[in-house]
Amino acid sequence: MPARATQAMAARSGIVVVAAALLALVAVSQAQAPGPSATPAGPPNVTAILVKGGQYTTFIRLMKETQQDTQLNSQLNNSFNGNGYTVFAPTDNAFNNLKPGTLNSLSQQEQVSLVQGHILPQYYSMESFQTASNPVRTQASGKKDPITLNIIATGNNQVNVSTGVVEVAVNNALSAVKPLAVYSVDKVLLPAEMFGAKAPAPAPTASKGDKTKKGEAASGPAGSADDAAPTGAAGARAVGWGVAGMAALLGYLL
Repeated sequence: MPARATQAMAARSGIVVVAAALLALVAVSQAQAPGPSATPAGPPNVTAILVKGGQYTTFIRLMKETQQDTQLNSQLNNSFNGNGYTVFAPTDNAFNNLKPGTLNSLSQQEQVSLVQGHILPQYYSMESFQTASNPVRTQASGKKDPITLNIIATGNNQVNVSTGVVEVAVNNALSAVKPLAVYSVDKVLLPAEMFGAKAPAPAPTASKGDKTKKGEAASGPAGSADDAAPTGAAGARAVGWGVAGMAALLGYLL
C-alpha cells in the first residue's frame, strides 16, 4: 500500500477515535447534570390543592370571597408562620346539608370567622393529631376569645374534630407535606359562638309602678279610709250618741 494512502487511513482513524471520545464525554456530562425533576418545588397553594380534590367548590368560593385563600397562600409563600398550617376542607355535600339560607344569613365578618375556623396555625400530620393538646386554637377570633376546636383520637390512627356544635371524622389528606396539610371533612365546622345554643334572656324586673300596684292589691279594699273603724273624737262621739239614744228609748218605754 502506498505511503500516502496509509497516512490517510491513519488520519481518519484518529478522527474517529477523537470523535468517539468527545461523544463519551458528552454522554457522561448529560448523565451527571440535574434533570427538570431536580428543580425544587414551589410553595404549596391551598386553592390548587382544593381544585385538584374536585369536590370543594363552595369552600373555594368562600375562601375567595373572604380573601382567606390569598392571605393563607401569602403566608405560606413568605414563611410567615414557621409552624405551618392545617386546613379542614368541607365537601360540597357538607355545605348542602346545612339548613337552607345558613350562609346567606351570615355577615361578611361572620363568613370570615367561619372560614378561619377551619384553619389551624400549625401543621398537623395524622400522627401528630394523636397528641394534640385541646383546645386547639384556630385562625378565627371570637368576641372575647379565639375560636377553638377539640381533636379527639378514636384509635387506629383516626381522629374526630369537634366544635362543640358538630363533630366529624377527619378523612383522607388532600395534601400533608409541611408546611401545609389539607384534610377533607364531611361536615361544616360550625363555631359554637355563632351556632351554639343562645343563653336565655333574663326575666324582666318589676317597675316602680308595678310595685305600687302590688302594694295596693295587697292592702285590698279593707285598707281604705272610708271603711276604717272610727278613732279619737269621732269614736267618742259615736259612743256618746249610742248611750243617749238608749236612754231616750228607755224613758219612752217607761
